[in-house]
Amino acid sequence: MQGDSKKFQILQNLGAADFAHLNGNLLEHLKGTQQLLASWGASQILQDAGLYHAAYGTAGFEECMISINQRTKIKHLLGSEVEEIVYQYCACDRNHFWPQLGIVNDPEFLNRFTGQSFDLSSDLLRDFCELTVANELEIAINSSRFVAQHGNGLLTMFTNMSPLLSPQANNAVVRILGQNK
Repeated sequence: MQGDSKKFQILQNLGAADFAHLNGNLLEHLKGTQQLLASWGASQILQDAGLYHAAYGTAGFEECMISINQRTKIKHLLGSEVEEIVYQYCACDRNHFWPQLGIVNDPEFLNRFTGQSFDLSSDLLRDFCELTVANELEIAINSSRFVAQHGNGLLTMFTNMSPLLSPQANNAVVRILGQNK
């Protein structure tokens, strides 16, 4: 697990443990998201993206560890495939994109940093959806308040997204949010 130690060290060096998050600090949330993806059998690339998914800040977590001007440096550290997933996850205008997931065949992605809209490749769309579920469920597992406030909406969205998710992610949605209905 030498690689995991290095990855966690990079996160610590970027200050992830210094950022407050809903259930503690950001570092713990990032680790938890990565661990959920690992438990679902996700690729190492997607697991690594889970570990860094808030690096540039997100529409739901405005704090950023790294400026998007540092993308080249981050590609070097993480690899271009991991960084691409992380960037798109952070760049997503959730209010525009999320309502389309599982409803529209080719959902229009809107980049909140650039204002550009486009379609994600099918592989990137699946990775994006799997990461979205892991991120939200990691919070839900540790916060009944979060589930009470957002559970029904997330369950509806994740149910709509089910064809884009792994069987393991779909099972986790039902297990964690299914009783919320």
